[in-house]
Amino acid sequence: MILDETQTAVRDMVHTFAQEKIKPNSFSYEAEGGYPLALFTELAELGLFGMTAPEKYGGAAVDYVSYALALMELAAGDGSLSTIISIQNSLIVGGLLKDGTEVQKNRFLPDLISGRMIGAFALTEADAGSDASAMRSKAMKVDGGYIINGSKQFITSGKIAGLAVVFAVTEPAAGKRGISAFLVPTDRPGFVVEKVEHKMGQTASDTCTLRFEEVFVEDELILGQEGKGYRIALSNLEAGRIGIAAQSVGMAQAALEVATQYACERVSFGKPIMEHQAVGFRLADLKTRLEAARELVLSAAQMKDAGEPALIQASMAKLFASETAEAVCSGAIQTLGGYGYLEEFGLAKIYRDVRVCQIYEGTSDIQRLVIARSLAG
Repeated sequence: MILDETQTAVRDMVHTFAQEKIKPNSFSYEAEGGYPLALFTELAELGLFGMTAPEKYGGAAVDYVSYALALMELAAGDGSLSTIISIQNSLIVGGLLKDGTEVQKNRFLPDLISGRMIGAFALTEADAGSDASAMRSKAMKVDGGYIINGSKQFITSGKIAGLAVVFAVTEPAAGKRGISAFLVPTDRPGFVVEKVEHKMGQTASDTCTLRFEEVFVEDELILGQEGKGYRIALSNLEAGRIGIAAQSVGMAQAALEVATQYACERVSFGKPIMEHQAVGFRLADLKTRLEAARELVLSAAQMKDAGEPALIQASMAKLFASETAEAVCSGAIQTLGGYGYLEEFGLAKIYRDVRVCQIYEGTSDIQRLVIARSLAG
């Protein structure tokens, strides 16, 4: 698609910041398992923690195409960081904007958008992943609020979050209509970070098991209405899947650039290996697939900007972009040969980081299920 002036400016701004400030430190972030708080402040000053939020809450008020472009550029610099930014924008800030009361928005959005507070989306459980309706965490109504008990697994930013959007069953007999969502400050007694997972990739973005032991939340901290939690979770899927699709494109782009530069500089049998058909055609195919993925992501974002239902388009974008990204990273490693397998060239890190994109925010199997159902009418 042809970008307008604002979209181009956002893309270029984030590209410069990501390449100059983030990418040179990405190995350090991975080794340290996190980011300095000063970096979050810089990201907030660029408007990246509340990109589509209205200006009255401190947001940048840009469109979803600009948001997707920004995530691509961030991911090209560091995949883990783009995950934190994606969740903050789509699931936390976006969820508050859509379902929060004005009191809740005024209480939490300024800190979230300024980078002073990171949010976590606590939906998944050990036995309730793709089937969120099978969750076992419970919220019991008491005088003045609710008592939450249970546990959550694979929660991004669970360790560093100041606020968690927690889903729990308030009416067991009602099935998925008995699930409610709560805004839980993480300093509440009984909020326990039980385990920080040791992962294959994206180690600078913590992923945690959380436990809730008699955590009290006031009535005013319920998000939306009681029993509407499942709907709230599903309503954030469009923006969430666009975000993961965008970061897939960004990481793949970074990998392809490494491979292309190497292929143009590495000489074998008297000429750059790019001129050998086996290598040149491989990279040509990968470039074509990557550009198709990029356009699919931007198309989904454009539909969301237009106010049209975009869940199917977002699911297709997430499916295609995440699987394309792994293929691009694998092809890039193959192009470098033995060097591609070494950490110093950066492809191994990108490969580790990008693999999870086919899993979180709905697995590739779930995306295909959603798309297939749409075909059946």
